[in-house]
Amino acid sequence: MSGVAVGVMLTASLIAVFYLAWRLAGLPFPAFDVFDWMTRKLPGSALTSSLDAIVYIIRTLHLGPTAETAKIFEKAMAIAVLLVTAAIAGAVLFALLRALRGNYAYLFGIAIGAAVGAPVTLISRSVSQTATTGPIISAVWILAAFLVWGGALGWCYRRLSVAGVVRIGRRRFLIRLGGATAVIAMAGAVVGALAVRRRREVVVGERWSANHTLPNAAAEVKPAPGARPEFTPLEQHYQIDINTIPPTISKDNWRLKIGGLVESPLAFMLDDLRGKYEPLHQFITLACISNPIAGDLIGTTRWTGVSMQRLLPDLRLKPEATHLKIRSADGFFEVVPLETIKADERVMLTYAWDGAPLLTEHGFPLRIYIPNLYGMKQPKWIESIEATDHWEPGYWVERGWDAQARMKATSAIDTIAINMMIVQADARTLVPIGGIAHAGARGVSKVEVQVDGGEWREAQLRAPLSGLTWVIWRYDWPFREGRHTFTVRCYDGEGAPQIMEETPPAPAGASGLHSKSMMF
Repeated sequence: MSGVAVGVMLTASLIAVFYLAWRLAGLPFPAFDVFDWMTRKLPGSALTSSLDAIVYIIRTLHLGPTAETAKIFEKAMAIAVLLVTAAIAGAVLFALLRALRGNYAYLFGIAIGAAVGAPVTLISRSVSQTATTGPIISAVWILAAFLVWGGALGWCYRRLSVAGVVRIGRRRFLIRLGGATAVIAMAGAVVGALAVRRRREVVVGERWSANHTLPNAAAEVKPAPGARPEFTPLEQHYQIDINTIPPTISKDNWRLKIGGLVESPLAFMLDDLRGKYEPLHQFITLACISNPIAGDLIGTTRWTGVSMQRLLPDLRLKPEATHLKIRSADGFFEVVPLETIKADERVMLTYAWDGAPLLTEHGFPLRIYIPNLYGMKQPKWIESIEATDHWEPGYWVERGWDAQARMKATSAIDTIAINMMIVQADARTLVPIGGIAHAGARGVSKVEVQVDGGEWREAQLRAPLSGLTWVIWRYDWPFREGRHTFTVRCYDGEGAPQIMEETPPAPAGASGLHSKSMMF
């Protein structure tokens, strides 16, 4: 047990030092790099099960916004993986040294450090997600830190096994080691957090929504009190991706590289896309395919970018090109048929949300929007486009998710505003009930509400921000005392009803009706 305890305590200090060096000097943080590498190597079924479990726990225990809380879960698991590895390494080392009667403790400790540090160094370098330093400096730093960690393990064994040390002495040493570890870990966390606060990203330019009214501001139907915001603040827009932290990309060094079946390779700077092409502005609702019914992995904002139709002639594609393979800086990729782009001018390369450059976590410097598809088909942090003559499965399709990923019609009850009851002229007391309905680019033609399994009643629809956004609905229910259950369903713009059968998010998006019960 001593080996496990010492391994965990020393590794806690090592993690704190790694974190501090990452935040202050841009050196790699191996815990996150290793975790990101693992998620890319695990089978798709394992990833799906893990994601479903995290979302279920967050929603069941009401732990907060799903996307933000899931990131905290991922980071905690990344650190836990390193701690468990260290505990095993410490136990192995102490068992080995006991068998050798403590001989060569430092040598074997350093060897354990090398055995753990070498693969971590290689993994971190292959992922290269957290470091801003060069590969040589990053590799030397990680390996040196683990060698020191291994030497410290050997030193601790020597201190614990010195002849004549009584049990109380061993206990005192472990307590002091634990105290020193706690101080180092706390100092690393505090100083690192302060560094993050000083470096917090500042959005360049004012946000569009700060100085403009929404296009449907005069709409007759008003949202029910307590419904989610119709226009999602950038800080509240969901973020789901394959990384513990988002890639940080320098605008000055970034280029959109165009290759494959083109007359000649070329590259665009961000200013080229902003300045040479007329900007396209669209209000868009985007949803994650992992979003459960009535979940919060969905948001609406104003997107600005370049229509892919306008860009295509300048790519000078060869006649045999049929698809574009779009790659992200984090290794994510997706393949888009050229016929999709040619048929829909709304397909766009996006460089701004709400009038401001994309935030790092939302895909800076460039992401794509493709109407009617879930976010899993729409790469962020785009760095290259390759023209090809065939389709191939994208990142998540390779891992078992649906190849089409077409958004399903869905509706949710956000609020039952019992404290905002309305008395009409006919003396009826009405309770405003409201929420959202969404069906991708197909729009929503009708929303209906059912009370206690009775007749479906049509709700009022607020004019949407655009044909690409969710619709806010409202139903003023005639109040009756007792316990009541409310259910909502919608029809898309083509008149197709929402799927009533309950299915989980994997592999093609959740379906089913949302209900809420309340005692009045």
